[in-house]
Amino acid sequence: VQLVESGGGLVQPGGSLRLSCAASGFTFSSSAMSWARQAPGKGLEWVSGIYSDGSTYYADSVKGRFTISRDNAKNTVYLQMNSLKPEDTAVYYCAIGVPPERDHDYWGQGTQVTVSS
Repeated sequence: VQLVESGGGLVQPGGSLRLSCAASGFTFSSSAMSWARQAPGKGLEWVSGIYSDGSTYYADSVKGRFTISRDNAKNTVYLQMNSLKPEDTAVYYCAIGVPPERDHDYWGQGTQVTVSS
């Protein structure tokens, strides 16, 4: 299993970023996928999930601002993040499962998102 996140960076409050997670080594199209994040000094927080049928779920903290999607032809899951706030600053991870698998072998290495002026 390999999950590789990309698209993180520094953005001003109110800005947008799109994260991507390229997956390989398992049957992506039939797998539920999640995004989670870890802010400095805090624990892991589940952010969003998408099932194989395309149904989506969000944490209250990001509902209405973030959109998860998937492209099964590209084995990729995305997280479109709009109206970003400083409190969205974190390392963002993609993972297999909703909720994510406990075993971190099924997680990516993470991508840093920093929201600051």
